[in-house]
Amino acid sequence: MDFSWWNLIPTKFDGIAIQLGSFPIHWYGVMYLFAFATCYFVMWKINEKEKIGFNKEQFDSFATWIIAGILIGARLGYVFFYQPGYYLSHPLEIILPFRYTELGFQFTGISGMSYHGGLIVATIFGIIGIKKNKMPLWATVNLGFLAVPLGYSWGRFGNFINGELYGEVTTSSIGMIFPMARDGLLHHPSQLYEMLFEGIILFTILFFLRKKSFFRNQMMSLYLIGYGTFRFFIEFFRRPDAHLMREDLFGMSRGQTLCSLMIIGGIVLFIIIRNKEKNKKLNKKS
Repeated sequence: MDFSWWNLIPTKFDGIAIQLGSFPIHWYGVMYLFAFATCYFVMWKINEKEKIGFNKEQFDSFATWIIAGILIGARLGYVFFYQPGYYLSHPLEIILPFRYTELGFQFTGISGMSYHGGLIVATIFGIIGIKKNKMPLWATVNLGFLAVPLGYSWGRFGNFINGELYGEVTTSSIGMIFPMARDGLLHHPSQLYEMLFEGIILFTILFFLRKKSFFRNQMMSLYLIGYGTFRFFIEFFRRPDAHLMREDLFGMSRGQTLCSLMIIGGIVLFIIIRNKEKNKKLNKKS
């Protein structure tokens, strides 16, 4: 079978951006920096333009809380959502970039991050940062969840360059050869699907809806619903973790299970916020 230039794109990358001696710095790590910078820029520029109500010092402190939440949550989320048994028996590997084998200590990097875990802990840390810096709560939360999809896009692009989290085997010409699959077959570039739908398209939708009165203060709930829905369906094209496969309730992947909870949580939050908005209007009238 003859492959086109498109099919072979992943074979052109080795995933390493810089080699510092024996320590490789992967593109995925570099993409974290791009993600943080993008979210920072978008939030600060909208704050400047729309006078959201926080200064540079407050925002920098808030951003530090968010970054810490993402890194801690993403790691712990992978540990507890995807491989709790392994890490409970190898607890040091949760935080150390080394693995001990019969050959001694081997540098592996921090392998395994969970987006859902990062989102949960970053939200908690973000609210703490907002309160500590006396920033407007819902205005800042709305702004943060508006910016998240753009930062997320960088993360999925990093997965693509690393050649990881690729999709199921396909006969479609949109498929690509991922060296990590080690089968020479075409796979769905599910990282790019996620980058497009859960990142760029979701940001566009949220940006359009944020000024609509019906969706005021609903960026968090809309994000949970939108991301959860897009990710749930893209999971059908994405190859699940080998040790989990599609063995959750109703044959779902672990990602689909977590996204189902996101969608339900987003709907509940949407209803709660709408009811509070209605009650405020009624109280003003009375």
